[in-house]
Amino acid sequence: MKLCYQVATPDVAVSPAVTAYQGPLETSFSELARLGYDGVELMTISPDLLDWKHVRRVADDNGLCVALVCTGEVYAQKKLSFTDPDAHIRSEAVREVKRLMEFAAALGAKVNIGRVRGQYMYRIAREQTYEWAVDAFRSIAAYGETVGVDIAVEPVCIMQTNFLNTVAECAKMVDDVGCRRFRLMMDVFHMNIEEKNVEETIRKYAPYNIHVHLADNNRRYPGNCGTDFQKLLSVFREVGYDGAFCTEIFQEPDQQTAACESIRHLRPILNRVYGA
Repeated sequence: MKLCYQVATPDVAVSPAVTAYQGPLETSFSELARLGYDGVELMTISPDLLDWKHVRRVADDNGLCVALVCTGEVYAQKKLSFTDPDAHIRSEAVREVKRLMEFAAALGAKVNIGRVRGQYMYRIAREQTYEWAVDAFRSIAAYGETVGVDIAVEPVCIMQTNFLNTVAECAKMVDDVGCRRFRLMMDVFHMNIEEKNVEETIRKYAPYNIHVHLADNNRRYPGNCGTDFQKLLSVFREVGYDGAFCTEIFQEPDQQTAACESIRHLRPILNRVYGA
């Protein structure tokens, strides 16, 4: 079990909407390591602008693993998705994600699929949208076999997309894609909105899950609001999950406070649940 914090690489445009630690990687990694984090999750948009060996070296020098590479900014900043009506845009989205997978492979990380999956659109049949998504997922899953990277599709709540909102919907997609490299991840913020019973959902779909995002139910740092992390993390331990737990939170009131308060709240809970 590792406790990680999301970090934006320098190619990501600085923005208060970004749910990641921002700044030079040397500074971000050293500050998070000093706080006691075990690893990071990288929010990246243009890996060709980065020195991959340098990123790996800085992580290693700070004793941090890189658990996962996020693809969200491919949609947020480049406006690419797997279900766009324009075939060229769909193809570009797949190409961008495959490049991020190569970056992840160099770091020994997984890759997630968030909003780049796209959404249902007016006047496009839902069956067609689903077919486009399956085709894209099978393409990247096959590439995952080539480069040795696992892909985790992330259930995202209705306030951000109308496609693949629940864990059950993502599990069905995993089954329909039918590739061992293609699984799902759980985000407790989105689950608190979409699931009737978060704990039972964790139990039911545990065999599909390969990564976890943590945030309080107002998307701020854990301990800021009302989520019972002791109960949730105990269920993850109960079902045998022993992978990375990573924050994905608004950096409020500032990133230093958010990172400090997150680990202050979560580390004692994780030590009680998983053992120090």
